[in-house]
Amino acid sequence: METITSKCVLLNAQASDKTAAIRLAGQLLADAGYIEPAYIESLLKREQVANTLLGATVAIPHGMVEDRHHIRHTGVAVVQIRGGVAWKGEDKARLVVAIAAQSDEHIALLRRLTRLMQRPERIDMLVNTDDPQLIVSALADVPAAPSFPAPVALPWPADAETSWILDYPNGLHARPATRWVEVAKRFACEIRIIKGDEFADAKALTALLSLGATRGETLKIAARGNDARRSVDAMLDVMSAISADEQADAERARRNAIAARKQAPDWTPEGAPQTLYGLGASPGLAVGRLVRHAAQRFDVQDEPGDVIADGEALEGAVLRVQQELLALEADTRTRLGANEAAIFAAHRELLGDADLLRDAMVQILRGHGPAWSWQHVVKTRVEKLQSLADPLLATRATDLRDVSERVLGALLGVSRQRMVLSTPTILVAEDLTPSDTLQLDMRFIVGLAISGGGPTSHTAILARTLGLPAIVAAGSALLATPEGRNAVLDGSVGAIYLDVARGDLDRAGAVVAKQAAAREALRESRYQPAVTTDGHTIEIAANVANAKQAAAAIEAGAEGVGLMRTEFLFLERDTAPDEDEQYRIYRDMTEVMAGRPLIIRTLDIGGDKQVPYLNLPKEENPFLGVRGARLLLTRQDLLYTQLRALYRAAKHGPIKIMFPMVTHTSEIEALRAHCSRARVQVDGPVVPVGIMVEVPAVAVMADRFAPLVDFFSIGTNDLTQYTLAIDRQHPELAAQADSLHPAVLALIASTVRAAKAAGTWVGVCGGLAGDPLGARILTGLGVDELSMSAQDVASVKAALRGDSYAAMQALAERAIAASTPDEIRAL
Repeated sequence: METITSKCVLLNAQASDKTAAIRLAGQLLADAGYIEPAYIESLLKREQVANTLLGATVAIPHGMVEDRHHIRHTGVAVVQIRGGVAWKGEDKARLVVAIAAQSDEHIALLRRLTRLMQRPERIDMLVNTDDPQLIVSALADVPAAPSFPAPVALPWPADAETSWILDYPNGLHARPATRWVEVAKRFACEIRIIKGDEFADAKALTALLSLGATRGETLKIAARGNDARRSVDAMLDVMSAISADEQADAERARRNAIAARKQAPDWTPEGAPQTLYGLGASPGLAVGRLVRHAAQRFDVQDEPGDVIADGEALEGAVLRVQQELLALEADTRTRLGANEAAIFAAHRELLGDADLLRDAMVQILRGHGPAWSWQHVVKTRVEKLQSLADPLLATRATDLRDVSERVLGALLGVSRQRMVLSTPTILVAEDLTPSDTLQLDMRFIVGLAISGGGPTSHTAILARTLGLPAIVAAGSALLATPEGRNAVLDGSVGAIYLDVARGDLDRAGAVVAKQAAAREALRESRYQPAVTTDGHTIEIAANVANAKQAAAAIEAGAEGVGLMRTEFLFLERDTAPDEDEQYRIYRDMTEVMAGRPLIIRTLDIGGDKQVPYLNLPKEENPFLGVRGARLLLTRQDLLYTQLRALYRAAKHGPIKIMFPMVTHTSEIEALRAHCSRARVQVDGPVVPVGIMVEVPAVAVMADRFAPLVDFFSIGTNDLTQYTLAIDRQHPELAAQADSLHPAVLALIASTVRAAKAAGTWVGVCGGLAGDPLGARILTGLGVDELSMSAQDVASVKAALRGDSYAAMQALAERAIAASTPDEIRAL
């Protein structure tokens, strides 16, 4: 459904006051089917707590967050009042743009409105036009024109090229783009990423981000020069390899958003405090004094000097900052984790953009000073990123500005200043860079209130990791709020409450203390087993790719590894790892696990993971083609190399071998025979051999498979896509690939019944295992083990310890009897 149509534009309207104007706009939305009529009252309610006059005679009434359930589709209605209607004091609104947004889609619209307001003649044209389509075109959800023309993909004689559909849920943002650049830089040839009529140098991060590539768009990878074919294959390899992580992150965010929407607020004011609304970026409640963050901005004068000395000074500053970022990346990895450290790896890559430094050098050669030249070039790129219609990609301008300020500081000899605080503080800022966020004094900073930004910004990611409640996109009214006032910030609701009554403050403080105690209890109890209140125990393990991740998982409370993915050993390289290399990696895993359970999955190449050097034939639908066990049975060179390495490593500690993508019982019989031969070849110990249950045929015939294997591990991600016939990478259908679908749960239930009848152990290693609700249902179905991301371990354990096995069995029965995933979540 289109966001705005000419039916939602009312020209030359008359309104006695702003209430009447808002009702006119709301009725347009209701008549067009975007909202239920009750949402009109929500538009008026918002006006009572916040001024929605954006400026330049444009008002943007929008409803309360808690009333979003009245929105059927995201939509916009415009009421044109040529004579104006009083809005705030003497200020009038002539364009009333009513917004009904189900999430944060309105951010792109606000950005377009802001750009229009910078050109008063455009606003005047919209206020006086008799053509509703002109207003629709100005506000429609189309990409904004960049601040200067993007490179156009003129005919370019490539030596090798291929196409790929971008399937990252959040589009091409800084972290995956950094990986693309890292691979591209391994090749001397020229590599381009082409989107429609635009292209970007694959070795330049800012150029890649400026493409504004979003999910579902077709990109062409083209290369010219020596190793062109190998470079294109390697690029396709890394692009595909990242997909699983990107989708897992998006799924985790989706689950958290669903949980937040269904959870009742822990605190609501009984009084009537002034309330400012934004978007929730990091959940939790905070009580503190408002303090304004003074962003470090450099007032750079153009002071040219000796051209050579200026160039060397700039290069030296860039080099010093690259070393700083390298150290910050290592420190962040230790403190917070690999995902957060990747933010600063992306910053290093932004700084390593040769075009950025080259263009600054050109300005120096034209007679400008080094600081002015650097700031001028970066500002141009920042403006281009901010012009992108996709809010996620546009917020990456903050990262580039962060890097730029570091270089200016190094160039001018100015250090970042730390804030001196002494009381619990809610930090108010127009924006906050990742570097600023990590410098916060966590002894006193209890929450973040940001007037701009979005919930997918790197600062929001860091706030969530730090456990810091935060809201973003709270608007200019937040910045106008005087410092020193006590406030309550609710990152779950996306609101900040000002001038809160003493009783409400005390109650909020009690909730904060309770939440802190709960977090500490979760951390302290992470090593306790998952034993239900009536004494049933379930094993909790983690999904990992290497020994470092395994060690982190054990620290997080995991009792074993339920899935070690070995395909990552084969990706982003030119040849397959040999037996000795694989043996060393598996041996290191056994040493880290120190006798704990360890399930290692054999090579699962195909589908979303391709390896060019294996020279596999191109398939129309690789998810249904030669992948997993099917590939190993046809490529016994790969099979025996891996099996011999695994059996050698099994001499150092317990290992279970698991085969993916099994469909027929004959495949099991053949694979077990190969295992026996490989074990004899290296004089290895007997180890359990099992399979992943991810093909519906195996679930349906589980009674025939169970006696042939030592264990089952149910892969809910692939089982879901095969059961529902939905490609989980499809840009439009992926959200429907829900593992809580009753059909998927019914297949899991039949698998478990067959396993129990045969005395076969059964675990789950898909995304559903890391969802507290999914974990309770799976436990109720009778699985023996749940394997998940390390960060989900403590919360899942706590959820299982807080309920009885009998209650979970009853929950599982009701879930299977339901008709939709939504019904199941409502349970």
